[in-house]
Amino acid sequence: MPKQTFLNLPEEKRNTIINAAIDEFAEYGLENASTNRIVANSGIAKGSFYQYFEDKQDVFMYLMSVLENEKMEFFKSKHPPSMHMDTFQYFRWMIKTGMEFNSAYPRLTQAISRVLLSEGLYYGKTFEEQRQKANKAMHMMIEQAIKSGEVDPSVDIELAVMVMETWSNAISNYILQEGLKQKDIMKWIRSKKTQEMIDKLLYVMEYGLRKTESDFSASFKERNKS
Repeated sequence: MPKQTFLNLPEEKRNTIINAAIDEFAEYGLENASTNRIVANSGIAKGSFYQYFEDKQDVFMYLMSVLENEKMEFFKSKHPPSMHMDTFQYFRWMIKTGMEFNSAYPRLTQAISRVLLSEGLYYGKTFEEQRQKANKAMHMMIEQAIKSGEVDPSVDIELAVMVMETWSNAISNYILQEGLKQKDIMKWIRSKKTQEMIDKLLYVMEYGLRKTESDFSASFKERNKS
């Protein structure tokens, strides 16, 4: 995390350094990122960089904390449109809302996604705890869906979690990359055409987990008898 000397800088100078780092990671990832380029593009001396951060990974971890804080603030004002959504409806809402957040911070999200997903850092030791938390939440979601008759009980929960995690990351990354090609990413992601495309992509995942409509209806009727 940044040293106090960085936090003491004027906000404008901090933002200049951070924006240079975001551009560097978005273009080159973490492994191939150059401290020299970050220094040159932010207009600071190389010696100053090491007064602010330990190394380039330290900068990246700070960007992660910035993204996490922004996401927490963003989701505070977001609420599901209905209290009666089933598991897949709620999951779809979470994914779409997350994509809306990504479109509000496209370059930062692109930089983080490139390092975590393209370079595989998300699946390593560094982010093991965060990944386990996310997987635990999805595990509970699938268990509840099985109990409510929404998901085929023969589905292996661990495999289902892996599918949901992989598929949602792939879709989010795909939508972000397509959105960055647009003039107005927020307008594009909110458009009817894009929302329908997201629904279709998520349906591929949902179709493999959800019970058939006839099985689901029968199960629902049976539960309501008691």
